[in-house]
Amino acid sequence: MDKIAKTISLIKYGITSENVHYQLSPDDLHKLTLEKGMGKEASSGALAVNTGEFTGRSPMDRFIVKDEITDEKVWWGNVNIPFEPAAFDALYDKVINYLNEKEIYVRDSYACADEDYKLNIRVINEYPWSNMFASNMFLRPTEKELVNFDPEWTVVNAPGFMADAEVDGTRQHNFAILNFTRKIALIGGTGYTGEIKKGIFSALNFILPVYKNTLPMHCSSNVGKDGDTAIFFGLSGTGKTTLSADPNRKLIGDDEHGWTKENTIFNFEGGCYAKVINLSAENEPEIFGAIKKGALLENVVMNAEGVVDFEDISITQNTRVSYPIDHIENIQVPSIGKNPKNIFFLTADAFGVLPPISKLTPSQAAYHFISGYTAKVAGTEAGVVEPTPNFSACFGAPFMPLHPTEYAEMLSKKMKDAGVNVWLVNTGWTGGPYGIGTRMKLKYTRAMITAALNGDLGLYSYDKYHIHSVFGVAQPRECPGVPTEVLSPRTTWDDDQKYYTTAFKLANAFRENFKKFESYANEEIRRGGPQRYGF
Repeated sequence: MDKIAKTISLIKYGITSENVHYQLSPDDLHKLTLEKGMGKEASSGALAVNTGEFTGRSPMDRFIVKDEITDEKVWWGNVNIPFEPAAFDALYDKVINYLNEKEIYVRDSYACADEDYKLNIRVINEYPWSNMFASNMFLRPTEKELVNFDPEWTVVNAPGFMADAEVDGTRQHNFAILNFTRKIALIGGTGYTGEIKKGIFSALNFILPVYKNTLPMHCSSNVGKDGDTAIFFGLSGTGKTTLSADPNRKLIGDDEHGWTKENTIFNFEGGCYAKVINLSAENEPEIFGAIKKGALLENVVMNAEGVVDFEDISITQNTRVSYPIDHIENIQVPSIGKNPKNIFFLTADAFGVLPPISKLTPSQAAYHFISGYTAKVAGTEAGVVEPTPNFSACFGAPFMPLHPTEYAEMLSKKMKDAGVNVWLVNTGWTGGPYGIGTRMKLKYTRAMITAALNGDLGLYSYDKYHIHSVFGVAQPRECPGVPTEVLSPRTTWDDDQKYYTTAFKLANAFRENFKKFESYANEEIRRGGPQRYGF
């Protein structure tokens, strides 16, 4: 790659620095990070780094340039915050001037595994380990593809550059800004690598539905031996990565996918970016085994021998690892599947009232997709055990530039056309809310998902299903490998009145959250919510 490194020109970006490394291998980037004292090697062979001040995304510092392309299409608000074109241009020039004084790392890659939807990307990084992240997470071109590589989008990533909020128009010193006219994702003031991938995927969440008639989805997916595709939607902590990494099915991808008009599912990514909090070889063997040379650990704590303590959250609860997808043995190559037969909405219901699995009608599926529900549990150190509902539209609101109902209507139409079964799966609490009940056993959740995939839960009928009296969803009466009493959340509680009081409380939270979507949602979607009002 040295020959290319000497001849690549970055003049069109305003970059005049001659200290440019192009398309270095992950091994080289690993070594450079160690040499520069920017990381340490774990006993597994993985590279471990600390991302600094930011150990997660900063949603309030994510902007979209408001221009002719975005003005009337983007759903502006506290998720999609507008940024002035002139302010972007001025800030971009400052970042480039800053990078011209630095040693920089450039990588050409692409997103979208389906050739017809491929998006060529050039990533320009200040740090070698950030460039290694880009190598892990985006799809990797062959040497032949690199010869005439023409990048459509550019990521400019300068963690060490601090904006002046009063001058530059940002909220504070860090920022992640998308410019659809210039096709640039500009990131500064934060070392958190997730901003790099989420910048491009947020762009795709606009490009695919607006220009390609393709639904972008924040989900994982896998495929069975007979070619049946399954999709798993879910917010952080609901088990999306764990449940899609099934030893009996091939992984298509673990976080971002497109559903095309040709009825295929394709992965956006070339790797996985998994949480590693409380990771163990016993519970998540696929992810644990992927942490080896070539993987990048973030914000973990290690001992002197480089052994990671995955339970140590003294830096952050959002400890992470990125690795190329081929670190997982059981993968689909290329990362493409056919029309899905089953879709799972995963929720960790800390109120303990939703069934562990239930079948949704098309209107319920659209409603729950827009709602994107899970629950947060309060910290026990203050003795507070009251769970809090957490709604994120389309199970990925921070990355969705369009109004959520536009994605929901696309999903609803695709589900009907493909005749997909949609299931709501509660990976959260049973027998009472957080603090009283217990977390649903992983082996039961896996058994329920397997039964749904195998068609063992039967057709929608009164004999096979019970209609939940508050949420109106259909919960199966029997499931192989799962005790019957577990399937009915009410029977796992020891107090009916407390159960229904809590169920109505959650139902009212759903309704309150949905008010902001009602004027945009069609009648069918509005009918999909909870059936009864609480007291």
